[in-house]
Amino acid sequence: MDPYADLFEEITAARSRIQGMIRPTPLEHSPVLSRMTEGEVWLKLENWQVTRSFKIRGAANKILSLSETGKNRGVVTSSTGNHGIAVAHVLKKLGVPGIVFLPENTSDAKLRSIRLMETDLEFFGQDCVEAEMHARRFAGEQGKTYVSPYNDPLIVAGQGTVGLEIIGQLEATGSAVPDAVLCPVGGGGLISGLACAFKTRYPSVEIIGCQPENSAVMAHSIKAGRILEMESKPTLSDGTAGGIEPGSVTFSCCRKWVDRFILVPEEEIAAAVRLFLGTHHMVVEGAGALPAAALLRGKDAWREKRVVLLISGGRLCLDTLRTIVREN
Repeated sequence: MDPYADLFEEITAARSRIQGMIRPTPLEHSPVLSRMTEGEVWLKLENWQVTRSFKIRGAANKILSLSETGKNRGVVTSSTGNHGIAVAHVLKKLGVPGIVFLPENTSDAKLRSIRLMETDLEFFGQDCVEAEMHARRFAGEQGKTYVSPYNDPLIVAGQGTVGLEIIGQLEATGSAVPDAVLCPVGGGGLISGLACAFKTRYPSVEIIGCQPENSAVMAHSIKAGRILEMESKPTLSDGTAGGIEPGSVTFSCCRKWVDRFILVPEEEIAAAVRLFLGTHHMVVEGAGALPAAALLRGKDAWREKRVVLLISGGRLCLDTLRTIVREN
């Protein structure tokens, strides 16, 4: 039996469940990237989401699915930043107690945003996997619900609502089905849900995972046929950095639905951040810039193709932005 046979139904249910917690984000045509590739490039702007990233979709779906008893016992999570901000936002909205564990190297921009949500914070480890495993142990010992950044079918289903949203927006404008969707990948929750939504409705759409060369654990794990333990180097794409939890549901989802991966060097991620700032007049974080950087790695391949780029978030530390601009 396929354990993910009902995931599309879960995504459909999540869309109704989280409706009051999120905002539908724009799907905008990019004249600049379309001209550069001689194709038709669309941007799904999750950097304009309520918490400035897609993460609120999964967090809201998981927490809203809890029983009243589960909510009263409290919630624990771990995050490189955006997931923690999303969970803290939902907890504050619902009046549910919770603790967010973060790696010690979480960016200042994301840290300030979490603190504004008035949720308890704890720091542990140097990357998301260390913080994640510690938070899971803590939740089990305390009888609280752990809200994973990605390793939970309810999280995957919540993230998958962005796929249904894109499909609906394209259909509403009379646009044809895209040839490909490019999506950032860290733990794989976003691309797993997105891919399920697209592959269920339109199996021919190519789903492409985008990762930094400095932290491409999912891509290397898929190639190896098993989840690898790998050291990640520093990357501008801190939202996708780090490893994958052993036994993660997203690994099998990626094996099933992701067609291929494109790995991007740091200088090309920085160039994509500058491109968004200079031509689209918007701030996009490193992870959000990955699909554009991946697209431009082989721009000739997209001639006369329709492509959607998932711009996953817009939280970029001011010091990092200054450095990127100075490097131009």
